[in-house]
Amino acid sequence: MSVRGEAGWRGRRVFLTGDTGFKGSWLALWLAELGAEITGYALPAPTQPSLFEEARVGELIRHIDGDIRDLAALEAAMAEAQPELVLHLAAQPLVRLSYSEPVETFATNVMGTAHLLDAVRRTPSVRAVICVTSDKCYENREWVWPYRENDPMGGHDPYSASKGASELVVSAYRRSYFSDPSGPLIASVRAGNVIGGADWALDRLIPDIVRALAAGQRPLIRSPGSVRPWQHVMEALGGYIVIAERLLAGDASVATGWNFGPADDDTRPVGWIVERMLERWGLPVDAWDKPEGPQPHEATLLKLDCSKARNELGWRPAMNLPQALDAIVDWHRSVDGGEDARAATLRQIAAYREVADRTRAWAI
Repeated sequence: MSVRGEAGWRGRRVFLTGDTGFKGSWLALWLAELGAEITGYALPAPTQPSLFEEARVGELIRHIDGDIRDLAALEAAMAEAQPELVLHLAAQPLVRLSYSEPVETFATNVMGTAHLLDAVRRTPSVRAVICVTSDKCYENREWVWPYRENDPMGGHDPYSASKGASELVVSAYRRSYFSDPSGPLIASVRAGNVIGGADWALDRLIPDIVRALAAGQRPLIRSPGSVRPWQHVMEALGGYIVIAERLLAGDASVATGWNFGPADDDTRPVGWIVERMLERWGLPVDAWDKPEGPQPHEATLLKLDCSKARNELGWRPAMNLPQALDAIVDWHRSVDGGEDARAATLRQIAAYREVADRTRAWAI
């Protein structure tokens, strides 16, 4: 049975971990708008403010306060929800925090993924699982070539290593427990550096810039020469929805790893992003400072090869980087000007879906 479009999502039972986070809240709003019945499982919102609270996401879904490091609680919540689709977004998502909290990072990102998949083993209703990892799961060789899905996993810092290890956990569970064609289909997805309105996390470039500018301060920029695959959060989430629809339709060919990133010319250095954000705020492009002293190691060059998604899914980006930055500024200025946060988010999702349909990126 087809699950594409709103009719296919209406009433579909979804178990979403990490629903209180930045990406999880955007995805919960999107899927709720499509008509899905969502059970969210996560710790309280990791930032103040948060999109989860500002957009009142808890009014649209059933949310359970829970820790993915607690296997018994996770199993009980999933057994009660009886989902058809599991979307695993809960994580410790910050590179710099992983340096100060390495054990928590590995426990959350690695054992949390193992707990999630073990709970799936004991929940017969589950037909499809998507585990969200990161573009940083690859062994970064600091080369100019983009990483493909069959490149080795790795990681210099605890966060990156934990995401590479999470991919190995997914692969092991897929081959050990979910190889039966009648069982759940499992995919992992690796997005680029996602950006968007309502991200208030610490030690992320766009939120740090927005916070500084809103306070009338000069942003502190650690690594202006570092290159990242920047993309709006809706690009990544749209890709996840495509994968989910294919898995729920029983397409075993997509039960593997997938990259979702920007077009090649949107893989830009940090300094380029900073200058464009300052321009959009009406400030000089050099109105930023660099922090003093040594900084923890972070990769300087990272690109994703998304040809597999283009060729096998028909997926391609529907927004370029300047449009993504415009959308971020629009979201914050609109909400700061009085627009309801949920309305602003759903407005942008609706506009994105229309553009995606028109450019034939996909139909969602």
